[in-house]
Amino acid sequence: MTKRILVLYSSREGQTRKIVDAILAHAPNWRADLHNLHEQPVIDLTPYDKVLIAASIRYGHFHPSLNKFVEQHYAVLKEKEAAFIAVNLVARKPEKNTPETNLYTRKWLQQSIWKPQHVVVFAGALRYSRYNWWQKRIIQLIMWMTGGSTDTSRDAEFTNWTNVQKFAEQLLKS
Repeated sequence: MTKRILVLYSSREGQTRKIVDAILAHAPNWRADLHNLHEQPVIDLTPYDKVLIAASIRYGHFHPSLNKFVEQHYAVLKEKEAAFIAVNLVARKPEKNTPETNLYTRKWLQQSIWKPQHVVVFAGALRYSRYNWWQKRIIQLIMWMTGGSTDTSRDAEFTNWTNVQKFAEQLLKS
């Protein structure tokens, strides 16, 4: 019998979706259904063996669709084997890439009614080429303050793909 996994993602520039796609590449024996949280999908979670929610942080916050989905589906989510992936630029620093050390993820987990069994934090990507003038300046200032790249002529990807693969193998092993 084929196992089923529900994958929901909230992505702003596409890096979270890219991470989710990399995880699903390691799931050939799973039937995966993929949904964008921003579209506020109405989904029956009961037929799924596992649920994976991946969300990016921008300007210190997850997209409101994440909290809305968790609140609407909490009763079933708490009964499922579920995983949560937080994607953000702060996680590019090794000392800030775990649920315990990543301030935004830790804060969200403390405030959320949902307590997923598996939580991981991955670094995202800096996509200056996709930002408008104001976004570039705001992100550039944030990066300057945190010791990151301020060169707006180049994009940078910080995701550790080896860690993504290890997480996928762990999540999908059973």
